[in-house]
Amino acid sequence: MPITGQEQNKTPLDCSLGKNIQAIKNAFGESFDLLIRRIVIEGAQCAVFSIDGMCNEQRISDCILQPVTDLSFRKTSTADLYEQIEKLMYTGTDIKHLQHLEENIQSIISGNLVLIADGYSHSLSFGAQGFARKGITEPQSEQNERGSTEAFTDNFKDNATLMRRRLKTPLLILEQLTIGKSSNTNVILCYMSDRVSEELLNSVRGRLNKVQLDAVLGSGYIRPFLDSTKKSLFTDTGVTERPDVLSAMLCEGRIGIIVDGTPYAVIVPYLFSDYFHTPDDYLSRPYYAFFMRFLRFISFFVATALPGFFVAVCIFHPEIIPSDIMLDIVSAESKTPFPLMLEALIIHLIYEIVREAGLRMPKSIGHAVNIVGALVIGDAAVTAGLIAAPMLIVVALTAITSSVISRLHEPVAILRFAFIIVGGLSGIYGVTLGVGLMLVDLCSERPYKIPLSAPFSPFILSAQRDTLFRASWRKMGKKNNLVQGMKRG
Repeated sequence: MPITGQEQNKTPLDCSLGKNIQAIKNAFGESFDLLIRRIVIEGAQCAVFSIDGMCNEQRISDCILQPVTDLSFRKTSTADLYEQIEKLMYTGTDIKHLQHLEENIQSIISGNLVLIADGYSHSLSFGAQGFARKGITEPQSEQNERGSTEAFTDNFKDNATLMRRRLKTPLLILEQLTIGKSSNTNVILCYMSDRVSEELLNSVRGRLNKVQLDAVLGSGYIRPFLDSTKKSLFTDTGVTERPDVLSAMLCEGRIGIIVDGTPYAVIVPYLFSDYFHTPDDYLSRPYYAFFMRFLRFISFFVATALPGFFVAVCIFHPEIIPSDIMLDIVSAESKTPFPLMLEALIIHLIYEIVREAGLRMPKSIGHAVNIVGALVIGDAAVTAGLIAAPMLIVVALTAITSSVISRLHEPVAILRFAFIIVGGLSGIYGVTLGVGLMLVDLCSERPYKIPLSAPFSPFILSAQRDTLFRASWRKMGKKNNLVQGMKRG
């Protein structure tokens, strides 16, 4: 059932063709792309409606207009006219009977061809979409070494097909909703009927029903309504552009939300440990998957706390660093005009600016921006004495480790600045306290009654086969992998 921002009173079609044509014209106003063509079928006055550029002209000609022109039959009533068009003339499979004006308008906007005959208060809608769409390409942000190279597209029907190709079972349910009062955006709710929790499914449906937005133009519009961790830097909703990743998540009892016009699917619930898993982990040997996951966990803490730890040690705890190295650091920092904490904040702010510029600039010159930024910050700034070389090394390590866990860039970027300030004001004790607060924040969140930090906290031994470690497929295939099993504790 469609979901709209507010319940609308539906207007039934009139038996007069002229009144229906005028009502549709009034709804579209002065829009130039509304096409209306009057035709006569066996003496019955009819009209077909479509949007220019949204329909496949060849399909309309071959499947609708040509059969109507060539075939003839004995018409006894308007109902008989519709029946024979549906059964004898139209060779396609997507055909619907519509009774309300709003349904006809929505069908026309969606790229269908609507036929209304004089003398009857319902219409026929033919599937004739033919608008330009983006083809299936490789993933841009979730690269892998040996896995699939197909990514979601902007068209929700293509994305549904990609899911069907991977999960060939009728237990895969693709439930279509409509969200947005003006945009009427198609949204697909994906789940496995034999694995998803009814409580989880009802909760997600209820939250989507509460989406009171005029337009939904991307998956990011609905994520805040699905997110339970509103006071945390971390979120319990994930995104993926890979159909194989979403398929694996659905097999664990999770729910996917595909929004028309967005090549990213939303996954709920999404646990903190999921950020450190990649498709290649399941295509590699278990010992190598463990090694790579361990590196990602280490990279997270390095990217988050290393700058703050470096500032804290240099200001409050120089005895921790060997004296020879500390002398070199002091000598380099003494030539810069800024205090160490301020220098760290400035250089990391510049790094974020360069990263954002490289991300938003056209690809043809984005790499050039990054190179110029690196040369200016790295060579010229050190030579001019504005930045010390040790601090530049810390920034480089931070940037590299941040790229390892790119899906966590948003919270990591904010936490990095927080740790620099805390480390510059209170030393290692403040950094340690900050790490503790971050872990408490992770462990305290229970989105959809599943701990965000599961299965580490609470510790669930049976789930450790696919967290930091990854058991062999012979063992993983014999046990229940449903995310609902992490509720206990």
